[in-house]
Amino acid sequence: MHPALLFAVAWIFWVVTWAAAAFWSARTEKRVTTWEVWAYRAASLGGIVLLYHRTAQALGSPRLWHVGYTGAYTLAGLTFAGILFAWWARIHLGRLWSGSVTRKEGHRVVDTGPYALVRHPIYTGLIAATLATAAAKATLPALAGLLLITLGLWLKARVEERFLAAELGPDDYAAYRRRVPMLVPFLPAGG
Repeated sequence: MHPALLFAVAWIFWVVTWAAAAFWSARTEKRVTTWEVWAYRAASLGGIVLLYHRTAQALGSPRLWHVGYTGAYTLAGLTFAGILFAWWARIHLGRLWSGSVTRKEGHRVVDTGPYALVRHPIYTGLIAATLATAAAKATLPALAGLLLITLGLWLKARVEERFLAAELGPDDYAAYRRRVPMLVPFLPAGG
Protein backbone atom coordinates (compact mmCIF):
# COMPACT_ATOMS: atom_id res chain seq x y z
CA MET A 1 0.00 0.00 0.00
CA HIS A 2 1.31 3.44 -0.94
CA PRO A 3 2.34 5.58 2.09
CA ALA A 4 -0.11 8.38 1.15
CA LEU A 5 -2.93 5.86 1.30
CA LEU A 6 -1.76 4.68 4.73
CA PHE A 7 -2.09 8.20 6.12
CA ALA A 8 -5.58 8.49 4.65
CA VAL A 9 -6.56 5.10 6.10
CA ALA A 10 -5.18 6.07 9.53
CA TRP A 11 -7.14 9.32 9.73
CA ILE A 12 -10.34 7.92 8.19
CA PHE A 13 -10.15 5.02 10.65
CA TRP A 14 -9.81 7.49 13.51
CA VAL A 15 -12.70 9.73 12.39
CA VAL A 16 -15.13 6.87 11.72
CA THR A 17 -14.36 4.85 14.86
CA TRP A 18 -14.20 7.93 17.08
CA ALA A 19 -17.59 9.12 15.85
CA ALA A 20 -19.13 5.67 16.25
CA ALA A 21 -17.82 5.35 19.81
CA ALA A 22 -19.42 8.66 20.80
CA PHE A 23 -22.55 6.70 21.69
CA TRP A 24 -20.56 4.79 24.34
CA SER A 25 -20.54 7.50 26.97
CA ALA A 26 -22.21 8.20 30.30
CA ARG A 27 -24.87 10.85 30.74
CA THR A 28 -23.53 14.42 30.76
CA GLU A 29 -24.22 16.32 33.97
CA LYS A 30 -22.50 19.61 33.13
CA ARG A 31 -20.92 21.14 30.02
CA VAL A 32 -18.46 24.02 29.61
CA THR A 33 -19.41 26.79 27.19
CA THR A 34 -16.89 29.63 27.04
CA TRP A 35 -15.12 31.58 24.31
CA GLU A 36 -12.17 29.21 24.82
CA VAL A 37 -14.30 26.29 23.64
CA TRP A 38 -14.87 28.07 20.34
CA ALA A 39 -11.20 29.11 20.18
CA TYR A 40 -9.90 25.52 20.42
CA ARG A 41 -12.49 24.32 17.93
CA ALA A 42 -11.57 27.06 15.44
CA ALA A 43 -7.84 26.42 15.86
CA SER A 44 -8.29 22.67 15.40
CA LEU A 45 -10.56 23.08 12.36
CA GLY A 46 -8.14 25.55 10.78
CA GLY A 47 -5.31 23.10 11.44
CA ILE A 48 -7.21 20.25 9.80
CA VAL A 49 -7.83 22.37 6.69
CA LEU A 50 -4.13 23.32 6.48
CA LEU A 51 -3.00 19.74 7.05
CA TYR A 52 -5.21 18.43 4.24
CA HIS A 53 -2.94 17.62 1.27
CA ARG A 54 -5.03 19.51 -1.26
CA THR A 55 -4.51 22.77 0.66
CA ALA A 56 -0.77 22.76 -0.04
CA GLN A 57 -1.48 21.92 -3.68
CA ALA A 58 -4.02 24.76 -3.98
CA LEU A 59 -1.58 27.20 -2.40
CA GLY A 60 1.29 26.00 -4.58
CA SER A 61 3.33 25.19 -1.50
CA PRO A 62 6.35 23.03 -2.33
CA ARG A 63 7.74 20.29 -0.12
CA LEU A 64 10.39 21.55 2.25
CA TRP A 65 12.05 18.11 2.43
CA HIS A 66 11.54 14.60 1.15
CA VAL A 67 11.33 11.64 3.51
CA GLY A 68 11.47 8.90 0.87
CA TYR A 69 9.47 5.68 1.03
CA THR A 70 11.18 4.35 4.15
CA GLY A 71 10.60 7.64 5.97
CA ALA A 72 7.00 7.81 4.75
CA TYR A 73 6.24 4.27 5.94
CA THR A 74 7.91 5.02 9.28
CA LEU A 75 5.91 8.23 9.71
CA ALA A 76 2.70 6.41 8.72
CA GLY A 77 3.49 3.86 11.43
CA LEU A 78 4.02 6.68 13.92
CA THR A 79 0.70 8.21 12.86
CA PHE A 80 -1.02 4.88 13.58
CA ALA A 81 0.88 4.65 16.90
CA GLY A 82 -0.36 8.11 17.96
CA ILE A 83 -3.93 7.21 17.03
CA LEU A 84 -3.68 3.90 18.89
CA PHE A 85 -2.33 5.71 21.97
CA ALA A 86 -5.34 8.05 21.82
CA TRP A 87 -7.63 5.02 21.48
CA TRP A 88 -5.98 3.30 24.44
CA ALA A 89 -6.73 6.43 26.50
CA ARG A 90 -10.30 6.61 25.29
CA ILE A 91 -10.95 2.95 26.04
CA HIS A 92 -9.30 3.31 29.45
CA LEU A 93 -11.46 6.35 30.23
CA GLY A 94 -14.54 4.35 29.26
CA ARG A 95 -17.92 5.97 29.70
CA LEU A 96 -16.34 9.11 31.22
CA TRP A 97 -15.14 10.22 27.76
CA SER A 98 -16.73 13.19 26.03
CA GLY A 99 -15.90 15.11 22.90
CA SER A 100 -16.66 18.32 24.80
CA VAL A 101 -15.46 19.53 28.15
CA THR A 102 -18.06 17.95 30.42
CA ARG A 103 -18.63 16.24 33.72
CA LYS A 104 -20.13 12.81 33.23
CA GLU A 105 -22.25 10.85 35.64
CA GLY A 106 -19.87 9.20 38.13
CA HIS A 107 -16.93 11.36 37.03
CA ARG A 108 -13.68 10.94 38.96
CA VAL A 109 -9.95 11.47 38.50
CA VAL A 110 -8.58 8.67 36.29
CA ASP A 111 -4.86 8.28 36.95
CA THR A 112 -4.04 4.79 35.68
CA GLY A 113 -3.07 3.38 32.29
CA PRO A 114 -2.14 6.15 29.85
CA TYR A 115 -3.43 8.68 32.40
CA ALA A 116 -0.48 7.74 34.61
CA LEU A 117 1.84 8.99 31.83
CA VAL A 118 0.08 12.25 30.93
CA ARG A 119 -3.10 13.97 32.07
CA HIS A 120 -4.44 14.29 28.52
CA PRO A 121 -3.23 11.21 26.64
CA ILE A 122 -5.86 11.48 23.91
CA TYR A 123 -4.45 14.87 22.96
CA THR A 124 -0.89 13.56 23.27
CA GLY A 125 -1.69 10.74 20.84
CA LEU A 126 -3.42 13.06 18.38
CA ILE A 127 -0.59 15.61 18.51
CA ALA A 128 1.95 12.82 17.90
CA ALA A 129 -0.09 11.48 14.97
CA THR A 130 -0.44 14.99 13.54
CA LEU A 131 3.28 15.63 13.96
CA ALA A 132 4.13 12.46 12.01
CA THR A 133 1.61 13.34 9.29
CA ALA A 134 2.88 16.92 8.97
CA ALA A 135 6.50 15.71 8.84
CA ALA A 136 5.59 13.37 5.97
CA LYS A 137 3.72 16.09 4.06
CA ALA A 138 6.62 18.50 4.65
CA THR A 139 4.83 21.66 3.49
CA LEU A 140 4.40 25.02 5.21
CA PRO A 141 0.59 24.62 5.35
CA ALA A 142 0.97 21.17 6.96
CA LEU A 143 3.39 22.56 9.55
CA ALA A 144 1.04 25.49 10.23
CA GLY A 145 -1.79 22.94 10.56
CA LEU A 146 0.27 21.00 13.10
CA LEU A 147 0.80 24.19 15.12
CA LEU A 148 -2.90 25.12 15.03
CA ILE A 149 -4.05 21.62 16.00
CA THR A 150 -1.50 21.55 18.83
CA LEU A 151 -2.65 25.00 19.97
CA GLY A 152 -6.29 23.90 19.83
CA LEU A 153 -5.67 20.75 21.88
CA TRP A 154 -3.51 22.67 24.37
CA LEU A 155 -6.30 25.25 24.80
CA LYS A 156 -8.85 22.48 25.31
CA ALA A 157 -6.59 20.80 27.86
CA ARG A 158 -6.29 24.09 29.79
CA VAL A 159 -10.09 24.48 29.83
CA GLU A 160 -10.42 20.89 31.07
CA GLU A 161 -7.79 21.47 33.76
CA ARG A 162 -9.73 24.38 35.29
CA PHE A 163 -13.07 22.61 34.91
CA LEU A 164 -11.91 19.31 36.42
CA ALA A 165 -10.22 21.06 39.34
CA ALA A 166 -13.49 22.88 40.10
CA GLU A 167 -15.79 19.90 39.52
CA LEU A 168 -13.75 17.04 40.99
CA GLY A 169 -12.27 18.95 43.87
CA PRO A 170 -9.12 21.05 43.78
CA ASP A 171 -7.31 18.74 46.21
CA ASP A 172 -7.85 15.53 44.21
CA TYR A 173 -7.08 17.09 40.86
CA ALA A 174 -4.17 19.16 42.22
CA ALA A 175 -2.53 16.02 43.59
CA TYR A 176 -2.88 14.35 40.19
CA ARG A 177 -1.53 17.47 38.51
CA ARG A 178 1.55 17.50 40.73
CA ARG A 179 2.35 13.86 39.86
CA VAL A 180 1.62 13.67 36.12
CA PRO A 181 2.66 15.99 33.25
CA MET A 182 -0.01 17.58 31.09
CA LEU A 183 0.84 16.48 27.53
CA VAL A 184 4.43 15.28 27.24
CA PRO A 185 5.38 12.10 29.12
CA PHE A 186 8.42 12.18 31.41
CA LEU A 187 8.51 15.99 31.66
CA PRO A 188 8.15 17.57 35.08
CA ALA A 189 4.51 17.65 36.20
CA GLY A 190 2.49 20.60 37.38
CA GLY A 191 2.15 22.62 34.18
